[in-house]
Amino acid sequence: MEARRMFKGNMDDINLKNEPFDIIGKIIPIYDGVRWSFKLEDFENKTSMCFPDKFYNYDEMRGMHVFIGVYEDNKCVGMAILRHSQSKYMYIYDLKVLSEYRRKGAAKELINLAKEIAKDNGYLGLYGQAQDNNLIACRFYLKNGFKIGGIDTKIYNGTDYQNNMNISFYLDI
Repeated sequence: MEARRMFKGNMDDINLKNEPFDIIGKIIPIYDGVRWSFKLEDFENKTSMCFPDKFYNYDEMRGMHVFIGVYEDNKCVGMAILRHSQSKYMYIYDLKVLSEYRRKGAAKELINLAKEIAKDNGYLGLYGQAQDNNLIACRFYLKNGFKIGGIDTKIYNGTDYQNNMNISFYLDI
């Protein structure tokens, strides 16, 4: 697998379809006033979830965003969209991998290229978000050196996900 920047020529790859992921538990962030820690809670009854597909328009987004994909035999098996930020951390706006390529290093390849792009653009690091009940994504971020930097408990009010919160993960490079 190889991660590389995506350009107008591979615009269709930017709109890689979302696929279901397993909901196996949740992360419970704990802040003591100085640093974050967490507990993990496994669910007895596992379910799955799928985010709705979005249509990304390369021409409209390219100024503030960088598109990267991971390819195997010229097939896009994962993609990430990085957004420029006013903070010192480049934002991982979207990151997804086709289900058959998960746990095979595709997302790690995307993060490695994202780190290079962030560094080349003068950022201190990367940040991204995951829902507290997307334990697999939360574990991925933690396993790859990200640290919890905050939570948002209001983001899903009034939606089907109103019992969830977003966890912000930061990686210094």
